[in-house]
Amino acid sequence: MNFEGLDPGLAEYAPALHSALDPVLDAHLNPSLLQNVELDPEGVALEALPVQESVHIMEGVYSELHSVVAEVGVPVSVSHFDLHEEMLWVGSHGGHATSFFGPALERYSSFQVNGSDDIRQIQSLENGILFLTKNNLKYMARGGLIIFDYLLDESEDMHSLLLTDSSTLLVGGLQNHILEIDLNTVQETQKYAVETPGVTIMRQTNRFFFCGHTSGKVSLRDLRTFKVEHEFNAFSGSLSDFDVHGNLLAACGFSSRLTGLACDRFLKVYDLRMMRAITPLQVHVDPAFLRFIPTYTSRLAIISQSGQCQFCEPTGLANPADIFHVNPVGPLLMTFDVSASKQALAFGDSEGCVHLWTDSPEPSFNPYSRETEFALPCLVDSLPPLDWSQDLLPLSLIPVPLTTDTLLSDWPAANSAPAPRRAPPVDAEILRTMKKVGFIGYAPNPRTRLRNQIPYRFKESDSEFDSFSQVTESPIGREEEPHRYMVSKKYRKVTIKYSKLGLEDFDFKHYNKTLFAGLEPHIPNAYCNCMIQVLYFLEPVRCLVQNHLCQKEFCLACELGFLFHMLDLSRGDPCQGNNFLRAFRTIPEASALGLILADSDEASGKGNLARLIQRWNRFILTQLHQDMQELEVPQAYRGAGGSFCSSGDSVIGQLFSCEMENCSLCRCGSETVRASSTLLFTLSYPEDKTGKNYDFAQVLKRSICLEQNTQAWCDNCEKYQPTIQTRNIRHLPDILVINCEVNSSKEADFWRMQAEFAFKMAIKKLGGEISKNKEYALADWKELRSPEGLLMCPSIEELKNVWLPFSIRMTMTKNKGLDVCNWIDGDEWGAARAEEEHGVYVYDLMATVVHILDSRTGGSLVAHIKVGETYHQRKEGVTHQQWYLFNDFLIEPIDKHEAVQFDMNWKVPAILYYVKRNLNSKYNLNIKNPIEAGVLLAEASLARKQQKTHTTFIPLMLNEMPQVGDLVGLDAEFVTLNEEEAELRSDGTKSTIKPSQMSVARITCVRGQGPNEGIPFIDDYISTQEQVVDYLTQYSGIKPGDLDAKISSKHLTTLKSTYLKLRFLIDNGVKFVGHGLQKDFRVINLMVPKDQVLDTVYLFHMPRKRMISLRFLAWYFLDLKIQGETHDSIEDARTALQLYRKYLELSKNGTEPESFHKVLKGLYEKGRKMDWKVPKPEGQTSPKNAAVFSSVLAL
Repeated sequence: MNFEGLDPGLAEYAPALHSALDPVLDAHLNPSLLQNVELDPEGVALEALPVQESVHIMEGVYSELHSVVAEVGVPVSVSHFDLHEEMLWVGSHGGHATSFFGPALERYSSFQVNGSDDIRQIQSLENGILFLTKNNLKYMARGGLIIFDYLLDESEDMHSLLLTDSSTLLVGGLQNHILEIDLNTVQETQKYAVETPGVTIMRQTNRFFFCGHTSGKVSLRDLRTFKVEHEFNAFSGSLSDFDVHGNLLAACGFSSRLTGLACDRFLKVYDLRMMRAITPLQVHVDPAFLRFIPTYTSRLAIISQSGQCQFCEPTGLANPADIFHVNPVGPLLMTFDVSASKQALAFGDSEGCVHLWTDSPEPSFNPYSRETEFALPCLVDSLPPLDWSQDLLPLSLIPVPLTTDTLLSDWPAANSAPAPRRAPPVDAEILRTMKKVGFIGYAPNPRTRLRNQIPYRFKESDSEFDSFSQVTESPIGREEEPHRYMVSKKYRKVTIKYSKLGLEDFDFKHYNKTLFAGLEPHIPNAYCNCMIQVLYFLEPVRCLVQNHLCQKEFCLACELGFLFHMLDLSRGDPCQGNNFLRAFRTIPEASALGLILADSDEASGKGNLARLIQRWNRFILTQLHQDMQELEVPQAYRGAGGSFCSSGDSVIGQLFSCEMENCSLCRCGSETVRASSTLLFTLSYPEDKTGKNYDFAQVLKRSICLEQNTQAWCDNCEKYQPTIQTRNIRHLPDILVINCEVNSSKEADFWRMQAEFAFKMAIKKLGGEISKNKEYALADWKELRSPEGLLMCPSIEELKNVWLPFSIRMTMTKNKGLDVCNWIDGDEWGAARAEEEHGVYVYDLMATVVHILDSRTGGSLVAHIKVGETYHQRKEGVTHQQWYLFNDFLIEPIDKHEAVQFDMNWKVPAILYYVKRNLNSKYNLNIKNPIEAGVLLAEASLARKQQKTHTTFIPLMLNEMPQVGDLVGLDAEFVTLNEEEAELRSDGTKSTIKPSQMSVARITCVRGQGPNEGIPFIDDYISTQEQVVDYLTQYSGIKPGDLDAKISSKHLTTLKSTYLKLRFLIDNGVKFVGHGLQKDFRVINLMVPKDQVLDTVYLFHMPRKRMISLRFLAWYFLDLKIQGETHDSIEDARTALQLYRKYLELSKNGTEPESFHKVLKGLYEKGRKMDWKVPKPEGQTSPKNAAVFSSVLAL
């Protein structure tokens, strides 16, 4: 049978690269070579083909190991050894790909890549294989599934590809350009111009890209720009193949003769160090393919199309004795490849046969190959028997034959009727608020359903919690919820409602009627807000971090101290943890532990918040411990004195560290004891399935004195042996931190069961006489009281879901043992006696952090904290203790029983903090401000190109240090890190979901009095490591590069350095004058007392009127035109100072408010007439001429 009769498409494979080339020299240059191939009309079995049997392999010498047929009669076009697995890939001229596993060449997969074009090149990647055809790039899994299919232009004629890195690919062919393709986005990212007729071979080293042209030339191109660095004119006819190794490049090709092109038996070798040719290498075969095979030496393998192969050194002489012959089934060899281990060679011939040559009986294709996945065997013949009596048995397990007959389950149409689901009724709230325009109704979204989803209810019981509403963002329009909701309102996730004015009209007081400060939740990774509050209300920790100051740019202890200082100053207003979380994101360990959440994961609640906050708890204690141990105390960053200066362990270690002895007992009797310490404990629950009753103290003791069997190294046995490891306590911490590890239903069921036991025991102890609603008759009250008059009987609601004790007692025995028991609440005399006894300690519950399970909002974290007397004394002037709920900016007093009640359906414990009695008396709680005047003195810039001639400010001298009441003009400029997220409502209004995240980029302070009034003493550009999405140049004057230390010419500093300067000014009682300072201080993350802020935006403002811009005020009152093209913070700060002087002048130092009110009325009338725009013509003057400081004019 003729070849064309087998498959007409196979007669048109691989169009000629060189039409004038002698067909004997290169088979795939002329398709007519296959016209004489005849096959038996009856067909040929694979076993009948003349494939050579395996022979004995001599070690170190290449011999044929196996031959296999890839596709009968279809020439092999390309072969490739897989770089990740032990596989050989083969592509045919019919567009078919086949893979063989291992040296035995077992067929692994076979699939069609292209229906008409031949496969030109194959490249293996980690997750799949790249196939290049004429105008198509296809990425397929090793089993044959398509990952992507990238179609190139029909005019393209691609021949080679080169993987430059894990995600970038170069593709070249017979056209005047090379394409760069990004494998992640599957898009063309670059197009590089090359000479016509194009590039057919590409190689790469660590110095150059090497491009082989059909004209016989090899070009060397730059790795970054792809520009030509050097060229070698190797052959006058055409290039057949070349390879690069080390400093050598070897090429084979064709030379022009009078009769056409002839194979050149001289290999051209080039030295890449000198960029010149060395002595050509004469070989004894007609070279068509060549490869370096560097094992012991830089050997070259030269292969001809007739099957001859010769090995030789590139700088030596070729020996005819080094020639061996490959026996192809067809007349010609079409492809050749070398494995990465150099132990195997693959040849493909024109009859579809693949030959594997190796230098060892058991070769490996790669030095380190991963395990190959194989398809599971068919299990149809070994199906287990099925029990028909099981009602829940899935009938899909029974294999059913394919049939065209009607099945028994196909009911006739007469007995069945379609019953579509009925659409759910429209929400009554939508109908009530709907406004009709024509036949279309518009209504605000009541947010009682998930976005773009309508749930269908099949059971009546499902409607119990059908409606959902978050805590209303604003008290305006607040109504009672029509349906019940499992999660109590105060525990739900709170969000901020943003308006046109941002946060100015948001009523935070509705959520927090105390004087304690909440924390805002919209910042990335603000899930740790509850733990920050817990640490703040530990008095020794609060004082310790505020006394700490070091030179590290991103120190969590320093940033935590700054944040605690803001919480101290706040009188109920919420604070932001911007700077602390910014430093937190830069710690490599935090990222490695998975503590840095993406915005999408945090918003959707994909992360397990309970596990996350427990890992964060361990991380922050460890980080604070390390920060406190660093003894860097320079003059300008002086730490606190007193008990906080320890030469050994840090104070964090004294507070939280528990010293232990870990004993390891091998079964040989050898015992190893080593000392260690831990900052917290993790609860270990008993593996008891009988439902036994446990006290919390029992589980805690089991977790502290942990005993477990594990494999460990025994020095006596000199091998790993089963050992019994126990833990004994040598010293108890002052603060006992416990991670609850309730991460599965198993632990949750344990808590639920123990709470039920505790509930039953409490009722039994009270004799069953308990009121459900906490309402007692007068006689009952007398019976329920103790002799001292204390109420002994709580309500039934207070006893539910309670397992956790408020106090525990720990006793250190003489034999290093530990006794733990629940302590009776209210036994003050017993507690005092326990304090007097040696080795007996009583711990009181101070805080619980809980995970609120709420599938509708993704869940949240809240904290119950017992706020001590010192905090109430500072904030409210009273002396008492009270439990509070901290839910971001929602703070509410709660009953103490609520802190230990855990309904495991929605309220799961995560972290517990127990504190020793009289803890505060053991530590020095004085806070000494560590920030000294030296921070305002001259400092070096981070910018490398900054010169003294570019300095825009003069630092303060020692005699100019600010005093209480001194004026300082302040202005700040910002850049955007994250864009605002907003949605457009159906009524056309815009709703801000998440505000843009800003970062301070420039801070300027100018002198407000003295001979140098108006001259800046701070003009810092803040270096940032985070990506800036918008420099806001029109409004900030910041340009790209100003914040980069490598190219900036500005005075560049760290945020911490400038923050310390402003903190020193605030602590010294200066008054800041500026325009819109509230936003500036908010982004800088500073809390400034209101009596130290003089904001011109409010000085020149009438109630219920718009705010006026600084530019208009300067033109109207000072006859100044500022902010022409961009804003300049020095100019703005000076202008604000002048406006304040003008305000004092017009209001007679505030003594004549009525006359100043008339001035403001004239200002607003003029503004309305001019549409609040400053006139552009230069000749127009202001309606009011204002006196300007003479010193500023001189500047």
